[in-house]
Amino acid sequence: MLQEIQQVAQRVLQGERITFPEAERFIELESWPDVLELAAQATRIRQRFTGDDVDLCALVNAKAGQCSEDCTFCSQSARWNTGISTYPLMDPDQIVARAMAAKRFGAKRFCIVTATRGLSDRDLPTLCEAVRRVKEEAGIVPECSLGFITEEQLRALKEAGLSRYNHNLETAESHFPNICTAHTYQDRLGTLRMLRAHGVEICSGGILGLGESRRERLELAFALAELEVECAPINVLNPRPGTPLGSAAPPEPKEVIKTIATFRFILPRSRLELGGGREVNLRDFQAMAFLAGANSLIIGGYLTTHGRQPAHDLQMLKDLGFTV
Repeated sequence: MLQEIQQVAQRVLQGERITFPEAERFIELESWPDVLELAAQATRIRQRFTGDDVDLCALVNAKAGQCSEDCTFCSQSARWNTGISTYPLMDPDQIVARAMAAKRFGAKRFCIVTATRGLSDRDLPTLCEAVRRVKEEAGIVPECSLGFITEEQLRALKEAGLSRYNHNLETAESHFPNICTAHTYQDRLGTLRMLRAHGVEICSGGILGLGESRRERLELAFALAELEVECAPINVLNPRPGTPLGSAAPPEPKEVIKTIATFRFILPRSRLELGGGREVNLRDFQAMAFLAGANSLIIGGYLTTHGRQPAHDLQMLKDLGFTV
């Protein structure tokens, strides 16, 4: 197996694509020597195509809770009794203040997130002002994750300074009906294609541990490769009490590490962004994720859960030899 890993890595380094059967063999690896070789070759691929720099991104949950959708993992759905705090859309001053704080602890990008099915025209002027001011006043790159949007809304956000939009596929198309029935995978795919048509960078990934198979994880990765996403967030389920997946068992650290490494073979040029659930599920293996192909990080906390102190993440990346 070590020889096959090296041979496939060499092909990817030369610009060829890994095949689905090859990726299946990699994601089924069980022994640590094989997983470590996979991680080492994933690091070679990451260095070849994206170098040793790492992106830091921070989030603000700008409108919390009461979402109409039924995503089974999400504590912000109004359909589940999760007891989270809810609040209306923040004003631009509040969002800009969060962006300035994010910049102080090292974030390069700042994503404005709302827990909604989609962006309402009523909220659009506030968010456009926030995007513009985050870019001009905070001096940090603004992103948005606002659910489904129209072409007119996207044009307004672009004019305000938006260059990247997050819209996660979450899981494979074959597994999607098991985690959401209020909208379809094709709905999400249509939004991503619209973003690409309008020249907006795509940030799209998923969550490991939603009950999907290893093969379905690969289906997601190959779909992201087809979309040529600039950034692919890899989150790991941190089960939220009150949701249908509140008692689910997330994957173990080795499973996450080899999945990240296999994703790097499939997405050699993308940013692989380690996101929510990393502290709980990777535990002492967080640094290992960056030795398996990850090269972007969400810092400072998530939408309804806390992260670790940014200084700890910055030290980890420094010790690994990354340039932030």
